[in-house]
Amino acid sequence: MLKSVDGNFDHPEVDKLLKKHFIELRAASPEGSAHVLDIPGLKVSSIKFWSLWENKKLFGCGALKFLDKEHGEFKSIRIHDDFRNMGNGVKVINHLIDEAKKLNIKRLSIETGAGKFFEPARKLFKRCDFKPCKPFAHYKEDINSIYLTKHLNND
Repeated sequence: MLKSVDGNFDHPEVDKLLKKHFIELRAASPEGSAHVLDIPGLKVSSIKFWSLWENKKLFGCGALKFLDKEHGEFKSIRIHDDFRNMGNGVKVINHLIDEAKKLNIKRLSIETGAGKFFEPARKLFKRCDFKPCKPFAHYKEDINSIYLTKHLNND
């Protein structure tokens, strides 16, 4: 079972995972189409960040940016390399959805890349019932981006 910890940016493993995430996403995204946040960007008050742990090992992380009181955007979702390619992405997404529901979020959206590098992420979000949508919040139409959304049943 995953245990989530709020914040935890100062933990060396979390810091290392996020830095790897930033480097890879920026390298895979054309200039002007990289929307990954760095650690200071994740620390703003409109974002809630969790590190996820299994048996004291870092499993992954993810963040929720509040776009308004009922609409959130997932940011910086990452699975630790030790847990990748085993179907664990669904566990992380479902855990983050549960956290969003606790915060009374009714709709979740995400921007991800359109290129080959981002294909596993697109498959994961499709498996978790996210549907294509128009750009939301500050995003604009961009051939390098895919926009997805999911309405939550908060019963």
